[in-house]
Amino acid sequence: MKTLRTLVLPWTSVAALFVSLVGSAGAQESPAPAGTVPANNAQQTPPPASPVLRLTFEDALVRARKNSTQFLAAQTDAAIVRQDRYQAAAVLLPTVTYNNQALYTQSNGPGNPVRYIANNAVHEYISQANVRESIDLLSVSNYRRASAASALAKARAEIASRGLVVTVVQSYYAVAAAQQKLEAAKKNGDEGDSFLKLTQDLERGGEVAHADVIKAELQVQDRHRQLLEAQLGLLNARLDFAVLIFPDFNDNFELAEDLHASVPLPTLAEVQQRAARDNPDLRAALAAVQQAGHDVTGARAGYLPSLSFDYWYGIDAPQFAVNGPNGVSNLGSSAAATVNIPVWNWGATQSRIKQAELRRTQAQQELSLAQRKLLAEIKSLYAEAETALNELSGLNRAAELSAESLRLITLRYKGGEATVLEVVDAQTTFAQANAAYHDGAVRYRVALANLQTLTGVLTTP
Repeated sequence: MKTLRTLVLPWTSVAALFVSLVGSAGAQESPAPAGTVPANNAQQTPPPASPVLRLTFEDALVRARKNSTQFLAAQTDAAIVRQDRYQAAAVLLPTVTYNNQALYTQSNGPGNPVRYIANNAVHEYISQANVRESIDLLSVSNYRRASAASALAKARAEIASRGLVVTVVQSYYAVAAAQQKLEAAKKNGDEGDSFLKLTQDLERGGEVAHADVIKAELQVQDRHRQLLEAQLGLLNARLDFAVLIFPDFNDNFELAEDLHASVPLPTLAEVQQRAARDNPDLRAALAAVQQAGHDVTGARAGYLPSLSFDYWYGIDAPQFAVNGPNGVSNLGSSAAATVNIPVWNWGATQSRIKQAELRRTQAQQELSLAQRKLLAEIKSLYAEAETALNELSGLNRAAELSAESLRLITLRYKGGEATVLEVVDAQTTFAQANAAYHDGAVRYRVALANLQTLTGVLTTP
């Protein structure tokens, strides 16, 4: 019994403690008397919500450039190629090295020369600086090739940047359009509910048949489904946009720019002038031709001799010291000039020249194709932007007319002059016209961004 008592007492005390805690919690949740301040007021205050990030298009573009893997990879490639150009330029300049060496050679006995005639003494110490300069056409051609490759990488980075602009434009204004569509879907749902209530009231008054109520209810169900789809579309658009511009996936943002703000379209002559000067595809193709031309020059350098100069200053003596045993200075200098003349390499040089010429021909063909594509894309993309802009005003007018038509037909239905089918048709036309208007605005924005890939100038409100 004593053991049982020691086991039961702690549990009863725990139960009493739990009851007392529950009672105290209930007392804290009860409203406090007037004029009193709760002791744990700091704990009851909710933490402040983080402010909503308001994003302009320029802000989104800056964030996307910091977060886009493809854009950063293009920038990294351009930086790497710039270092290749720097290294190719360094090859053309003299180099300085300092060599230290100790040699031991077996001798033929006292007073006799060493057995290995390439060395000068049994113990030979070399500690000298060497200044070397090589002059050949291949090194010069490699430097020019590296310069062309740097220009090519820079143009490709610009292509990646402009492609990113199109992606950001499409995603940014897709979110704006999804928001507008959601608001329109809510409005359509409210109008559907109001129309259903109207048919029910008219049915109770004996003015319409029950078939009108059924048709109105079917329309309401369809509007509610469209509202759910619009909510899902906005969610997906926001998620895609957040992945594009945020490294830590932040969904607490709103857009600062209006989807339907007026944005002018530049003239065709301005687009053609800017594209001829700033088109990155054309610059990339031209740089590729220059690079291939320098490859041909470098390959032909295999037929020419190369010249090198060497200058040494330091110690090359049997003692590792500035002065020898007889007080003779061990410090000295020497110079050498070498000319290497290629004679025979089984046609490898000729093969490299043929290979480089084939690449140059291919690069020239790609340059010609890029020029033709630029002319075609200017006309095509400008026509796309111009068509989208011209249709946008018509879509706006259609949305306004459909809203007015819905209002008038609803009034006629209340007066018994229109059928339920006319009202439902007007509601459907109103929803389709609003969706087409928002999609048309996004289409025009994307068309302008595609023009920016040709000209490098993006028109923003």
